[in-house]
Formats: sequence, structure tokens, C-alpha cells
Amino acid sequence: MSSDKLNIRVDWQSEMNRVATRYHLIGSWVAIILNPLWFVADYFTIPEFWENFLFVRLSVSAITLLAFLVRKRINLSSELLIAIPLLGISIQNAYMWSVMDIPTLQKHAFAYLAVIIAAGMLVLWKPIWTIVVLILSVLANWFFFHYFSVLSVEEILINGGLLVLTVGIISVVLIQSRYALTKKEIIARLALVVTIDKLEVQKELIEEKNREITSSINYAQRIQSAILPGLDEISNAFPQSFVLYKPKDIVSGDFYFFTSKHNLKFIAAVDCTGHGVPGAFMSMIGAEKLDESVEFSSDTSEILKTLNTGIKTSLKQSDVNDDATRDGMDLALCSVDTETRVVNYSGANRPIWIIRKGASEVEEIKATKKAIGGFTEFSQTFESSTIQLQEGDTFYLCSDGYADTFNGITGKKMNTKRFKELLIEIQPLTMIEQNEHLSNFLNNWKGNEDQVDDILVIGIRM
Repeated sequence: MSSDKLNIRVDWQSEMNRVATRYHLIGSWVAIILNPLWFVADYFTIPEFWENFLFVRLSVSAITLLAFLVRKRINLSSELLIAIPLLGISIQNAYMWSVMDIPTLQKHAFAYLAVIIAAGMLVLWKPIWTIVVLILSVLANWFFFHYFSVLSVEEILINGGLLVLTVGIISVVLIQSRYALTKKEIIARLALVVTIDKLEVQKELIEEKNREITSSINYAQRIQSAILPGLDEISNAFPQSFVLYKPKDIVSGDFYFFTSKHNLKFIAAVDCTGHGVPGAFMSMIGAEKLDESVEFSSDTSEILKTLNTGIKTSLKQSDVNDDATRDGMDLALCSVDTETRVVNYSGANRPIWIIRKGASEVEEIKATKKAIGGFTEFSQTFESSTIQLQEGDTFYLCSDGYADTFNGITGKKMNTKRFKELLIEIQPLTMIEQNEHLSNFLNNWKGNEDQVDDILVIGIRM
């Protein structure tokens, strides 16, 4: 037997004893006070015996009162405490019935029913106590009826005995049913307490583990932040720019990339497979490989081709290895000559959006419909586009997180079309103001809805 079950077994018996004691103390006081008062009925029903009956009633109450007063001193059980008045009243009534005639017996039978019903409501004990009291009661009734009563068994049964017997059986069933139900209720309640205690312990363990995991992730976020380019580097290269970066979790699968090479500035918005910790691992690999690829070439299409090969090699991805991870990334990469305002763009599933100064629509250059890594072949090439921008023109690179945000009221996604309309609306604003407006709009849009993906938007105005 497990320690929990053993403790419940001990505890339910203790709890049952506490509940039973409360009922039995009430029953004892009822017997002590009310039993002698019935002598009034005896006086008018069978006056020739009322003095004898009063003596018997007072004796039963006195013995019960004595037991009540010394119960703690002699460690009297609550079962024995209630058994004393029950057995005493049973013997008392056996004697009283044995000297009654039929009319008197009929009247007294109904009074005795009240005692039996009260016992059924107030007694709470094991079946063995019921058996003991019944056996002693039957012996007492047999003794007094055998030696004192002039009535036959048939006359006794017909004139109240059968009714008393029936109610007595019902009372016995009620006592044992209440005992069984109370036992089940106490065991269930104690088991629930044990379960709650276990859950509390498990909750504390989970909370501790969660604190440890969160602490580790927070530290991972510091590491991830360290590999991201400083926003001041980007603002120095592009004075009119912003980076809106909102990880879904503490760490992110989206990351932004920036580096300078000769007279070119390279900037990218990258969306790795997944988010949270898995996405963050992927972003660290991606950032390292992207940096290596830029060192290898200044051509954006060659950079993505080299990056694709590097990611697939690092993750051991091949067409023949079905067990290999199929993780990868989507990105939009630009090299920018800030003097000539020439932008070279290549994308893997992520476009570049351009809004010319004074224009009322978004010009989109689509990406190559292939990801970096994953199911993409080693030999995959990526298209490149050369864009001549003018002063005041703006271009945007982003992951799909902003457009995929759900509205807190309608539950619908913002979608790309609405996002483009929003970018057109905010063109009169400075880039710093655009960043603030996009952030506030996003918060109002999603309301109480959870953020479903990492969000990254990069805006640069020439």
C-alpha cells in the first residue's frame, strides 16, 4: 500500500470519527433531555405504571449523562457513547411494552417510532455496532415479553410491533447507507486534498523549471542580440530609416542583417523557419552564413546562392537524406550604393516594396519562389534586380509577421494588401514617426489577440 493511500486510510477514519462524534453528542443530549419528558404521556396513557416508567427513564438518562461527562476521562468512543442510550431506551421500551395491554401498546408504538427515526438520522457507525445493539435489543425484548407480557406474538406484531420492526429495518439501512456515503465523501475529499497538494508541488516544480528555462532563454536573447547589428550602425548608414522588430517570444526566428563592404551597404530582412528557441538557433546559423556569403561576393544573387549551399551543408540537407531537417529561411537582401542610390535586390520568397516620392501605390519586385535551405536544390540560383532610386524614395523589406497579424475584434488577418495601404498612408511621416505609427497600429489591430509570429519591418528612405 502506497504512503498516500495509507495516509488517506488513517485520515478518513479520523475524519469519520470527528463527524460521527458530532452526531453522537447531539443524540446523547436528545436522549438525556427528552426521554424523561415522555413520562407525561406515560401518566395519561398507563397511570398505574407511570412511576415505574419514570424511574426507568431517569435511569437511562442518568447513565447516558454519566457516560457523557466521563467520556474524555475514560476515552469513551463516540460509538459506545450513543450505544448506551440506544440500548437503554430499547430495554426500557421492551419492559414498558411487556406490561401494556393492546390499546396502550398501539398508542406507545407511534411514540417509539420517533425514537427509531431519530436514531436513523443521528447514528453514524460501523455495521458491527448495529449488529451488537440489535442482538442485545432482541434478547431484552424476548426476556421481558416472555416473563411479563400476557399478549401473544401475533397480537404484539399486529398491534404495532410489525410497524416498529419495519421502521427499524429502514432505520438500520439508513444508518449504514449514511455511513457508507459519508465514508466515500470523506475519502474522495481527502484524495482531492492529496491530489491538490501533489499538483501544488508539481506546479512549484514546473514554475521553477519555467523560471530556469526563461532565464536560459533570456540569456539566449542576449546572445542573439549580440549577433544582430547595432541599430546605430544602420541609422549611421541610412539616416532616414527604421527597424521594427517584435519577436513573438523572447527570442526570434526573424533577424535583420547589416554590413558594409567597399562603397556598398548590405541590409536584409530574414524570416527563419519557426520562432522562439528553434527559430533563434536557425537565425544564428543564418546570420553567420549570410555574413560569410557577403564576404564571398558583392552580387546579391550570388550571395543567396552561396547562402543556400552553406545552410544546406550546415544542416546536412540533401535530396537523398529523408531524415535531414528541412528547415530554412526566406529573406530579402539589398546592396545599396548610398551615393548613386542604386539598389541591387535578390529575394528568397520575400519581395522588396518601393514607394516613389509622391506615389500613391506600392511598387513590388517579387522574389524568387524558393527558400534558402530546406527542399531547395544545391544548384538553385536567385534572380537579382537593379533599382535606381531618387531622393525621397522609400523601400521596405519585411517578414510576413506583420501582415499575418490577426485582428482582435474580427479575428481576420491584416493581409498584405492592407499592409501596403498602411505604408502608403504613412508616407508623409518621417521614418522615426513611421516606426512609431506602425507599432501603435499593430497593437491596436491585434488588441487582446496573441502575436502569432515574429515581426520584422525595415524601412529606408533615400
